[in-house]
Amino acid sequence: MKIYTKTGDSGTTSLLGGRRVLKSNLRIDAYGTVDELNSFIGLLKDQEINQKRGDLLKEVQDRLFTIGATLATEPGNESVKRPDLHEEDLELLEKEIDLMEKELPVLRNFILPGGHQVVSFCHLARTVCRRTERCVIALMETEPVDDIIVKYLNRLSDYLFVLGRLIAKELEVEEVTWKPRS
Repeated sequence: MKIYTKTGDSGTTSLLGGRRVLKSNLRIDAYGTVDELNSFIGLLKDQEINQKRGDLLKEVQDRLFTIGATLATEPGNESVKRPDLHEEDLELLEKEIDLMEKELPVLRNFILPGGHQVVSFCHLARTVCRRTERCVIALMETEPVDDIIVKYLNRLSDYLFVLGRLIAKELEVEEVTWKPRS
């Protein structure tokens, strides 16, 4: 099988289920942004400091593929087999957030992204996650989307924020707090 099919040369693509839509369709934008987020999670997973978190980050990538498959499926087409998200997926992220927060000082200020390359990667992933969430919500305004997708993305962005804080601590990098000009 060749990687190129030429079927998208006219600016359209197929949803799972067969319907062709423009590549500018909100649904395509939403799952394309999920794919971008998944790439950033892979970048995070590949950092040496995240070796001990590799399994969890791989699981996040798997869930993002699930979300992508769901978003790529023609609305209302129940004949397409795909995995689903479960409440346990949200609970896993919440549990991990709670464990990480136990190791961190209470947050009293906004944190500026940066301090170390890996911390910056976390913030990039977090902001792409937030953009993904906005894309999915925009899609929800026109077509039905399962609420658990938005919940998962919301929780994942929280996880990525706290992960960035924990990595800063592990790397002994001081968090830079935002101090607005007066």
